[in-house]
Amino acid sequence: MAAVRRSESAVIGLVLVWFPAAVLALGLPVTLKLERAIPASRVLELSQLRARDRARHGRLLQSLGGVIDFPVDGTFDPFVVGLYYTKLQLGSPPREFYVQIDTGSDVLWVSCSSCNGCPQTSGLPIQLNFFDPGSSFTSALISCSDQRCSWGVQSSDSGCSAQSNLCSYTFQYGDGSGTSGFYVSDMLYFDMIVGSSFVPNSTARVVFGCSTSQTGDLVKSDRAVDGIFGFGQQGMSLVSQLASQGLAPRVFSHCLKGENGGGGVLVLGEIVEPNIVFTPLVPSQPHYNVNLLSISVNGQNLAINPSVFSTSNGQGTIIDTGTTLAYLAEAAYDPFVEAITNAVSQSVRPVLSKGNQCYVITSSLADIFPQVSLNFAGGASMFLNPQDYLIQQNSIGGAAVWCIGFQKIQGQGITILGDLVLKDKIFVYDLVGQRIGWANYDCSMAVNVSAASSSGRSEYVNAGQFRDNASPQPRPGNILTILVLVLVFVPVLVPL
Repeated sequence: MAAVRRSESAVIGLVLVWFPAAVLALGLPVTLKLERAIPASRVLELSQLRARDRARHGRLLQSLGGVIDFPVDGTFDPFVVGLYYTKLQLGSPPREFYVQIDTGSDVLWVSCSSCNGCPQTSGLPIQLNFFDPGSSFTSALISCSDQRCSWGVQSSDSGCSAQSNLCSYTFQYGDGSGTSGFYVSDMLYFDMIVGSSFVPNSTARVVFGCSTSQTGDLVKSDRAVDGIFGFGQQGMSLVSQLASQGLAPRVFSHCLKGENGGGGVLVLGEIVEPNIVFTPLVPSQPHYNVNLLSISVNGQNLAINPSVFSTSNGQGTIIDTGTTLAYLAEAAYDPFVEAITNAVSQSVRPVLSKGNQCYVITSSLADIFPQVSLNFAGGASMFLNPQDYLIQQNSIGGAAVWCIGFQKIQGQGITILGDLVLKDKIFVYDLVGQRIGWANYDCSMAVNVSAASSSGRSEYVNAGQFRDNASPQPRPGNILTILVLVLVFVPVLVPL
């Protein structure tokens, strides 16, 4: 969903204060002062103690880095869900929030307890929650003078209210929906791999939005979620925040499953697969823009003027998991539909349905429809099977009706590749190398993930599988084989 632009430290236990060695050399008396970080007279709740321990564990992990895993639910199918989402835990004590996975925006935000117009229930199999800063003892509001507010100001993702002195935001998305609210800082909980060890319930302090107002599709309850998880490149994105804390690399990957209920893999780390091809990111763009050069059908390039795909003047090609379908500029859409129709006209019956080009089919898609290739800069091609550009709409007399899933954008030279195209493929967003890679893949299968170690190199070991919780059972549809450097020091975290 493309948005229109407009470490905590607390140690429980004993602290030794060391005097410099020069004092010893002078023969002066040496005193090792014994202090308690928490006075003996103060009583803390067990949950608070656990939160402090987790903060300490987070600092231990910062120097090591790791791979962070998020569960994936949802599907591209617009007649079922039309989005992919993940589950996060925020605050102390932690509460669960379901948020849409969106590479077209930068900020993580969730519905706030004071939200006006936020949906109360969802047609999805989830329980909606509201974040209450006053109910989390680790929560802190972000003021206008806070340096972290400037992360968003630089990319027009935040502003300041002279009346309240709170760092605020207002977003308008490409579908016309919008949200506004203020920023808070609190704890994020996640599972990660450090070295060869699975480390559940790790934490980091992050900044995210607390939504007080929503409009448009965001208020519709049929597929409502708690918020949006922006995976953009700007400083306010969680990818940037966790990387700046040394907890994760500046690379993330996903593999969104298309069939059998959807789901997939989402990880802060690099999925490793020999068939991945890469294309450079267009520099100085607010979204994940890539240079699309041409479109081929059955191996033949379509007669499309290359200027249609130009990235100048707000045009270009965007990879966006927050978009359900795919969109082509008008000058590219018409030749594309014409080429598909010509290729299948002898085997199917073309029909128009609500302005969309559809086909009545009595046999297998793969036997009739051609392969499509999107050709990008750097010699990287994205091969689309029929299910990657067609959507089954209904049936007529026992025959299936499949329609072109690509939509026409009139009057704009913009191409948006949404979930229809992105599903059933590995995607790697390498923010350090400023490139995006992909490969066709069965996203119900295991994937290999690599993260750069503190030594700057990666050595590969089989570190098992990520889990949805601390139990030893793998999560169906989200199985990762972790390839990381084995470190000598591995902190042991024992959940209370």
